[in-house]
Amino acid sequence: MTQLQPRRARSRSSVLSFLDGKLSPLSLLESMATPHSVDRYLELIAPSVTARELRAEVVRAERRTADTITLTLRPTRQWRGFEAGQFVQLGVVVDGVRHTRCFSPAGSAVSRSGLIELTIKAQADGYVTRHLREHAEPGAVYALSQAQGEFHLPTPRPPRIVLVSGGSGITPLLSMARTLVDEKYTGNVTFVHYSTTATDVPYLDELWALGEAAPNVNVVLAYTGDDDGGHLRGFFGTHHLDAVAPWYRDAETYLCGPGPLMHSVREAYRAEGIEDRLHTEEFAPAQVGSGEAGGELTFAASGVRAENTGATLLDQAESAGLSPEYGCRMGICFTCTSVKTSGCTKNVRTGEEDTEPDKPIQLCVSVPVGDVVLDI
Repeated sequence: MTQLQPRRARSRSSVLSFLDGKLSPLSLLESMATPHSVDRYLELIAPSVTARELRAEVVRAERRTADTITLTLRPTRQWRGFEAGQFVQLGVVVDGVRHTRCFSPAGSAVSRSGLIELTIKAQADGYVTRHLREHAEPGAVYALSQAQGEFHLPTPRPPRIVLVSGGSGITPLLSMARTLVDEKYTGNVTFVHYSTTATDVPYLDELWALGEAAPNVNVVLAYTGDDDGGHLRGFFGTHHLDAVAPWYRDAETYLCGPGPLMHSVREAYRAEGIEDRLHTEEFAPAQVGSGEAGGELTFAASGVRAENTGATLLDQAESAGLSPEYGCRMGICFTCTSVKTSGCTKNVRTGEEDTEPDKPIQLCVSVPVGDVVLDI
């Protein structure tokens, strides 16, 4: 067993390493601050002052609709920017416990403001989103991740682009549209947003302004409720695209929204044989089917065993008293990735089964099929 050095000895060794040029000033400070990081001390002075950790301070909080809040954040110096369509993880402390959720910036990726704009919808069962809707105010400081995700505009830009969103899925696509306008993109863009009524659209004025600012950007509002103000009525169908973007079969389409909209668009593109032109992002909890119960789960590193209930591996690990790290619980951020030592698992999003041993899997979207051993 390795014996830890006394703190004084570790500090003296760190000072000598610093004098020899082997240790940076920051690393020296962190060594001398052990067992806490430098950021733990800096946050006592000002929560937004950090040495290594990325955080963001709320500079504006707007409640534009009955169930959303739009936060404008000023990130700390570690922020590296984002590509239009990507997401960030926001760490929010509620009752002493940090919770992490994924949100897509809505602003232009080429803006020089250095600010991040997030619009968050308070879900009925959303513990964190409801907390933010009710309590987020200027001056609040939250943990922030660097931008992540493969859902973003390609380089070079395609000559024709269709953006389809619904509900809170508007944010990554609005970021794409704003970025294209700021880049003075000259190709054809049609942006179709589905909403129940006009009052449910958090960016109504901004959408109209986009269409007026760039003649090559066609903004289309489709209302599924009793509202006559939109360009289109009812739920998605290819007749909508035939009416507003008849060239959509030759375009690249980007889609984000609630499950029913995602399903309808995917099925339509599959029927047309153009599914390879459809790019999607889905911020929705994975739906776990029944019939997966049976067998035993072994959490090898913890020495814990449990009967398989059919729930996701993340849920079952938590039910067994374990606390694996997680982020979005939607299969997006990969924070909960752990190694499956043996056994068969099924991805609840794709339906694909995997029997390969010693393979990293996402706990939040994987269910066990029979006996499974995990290295947690």
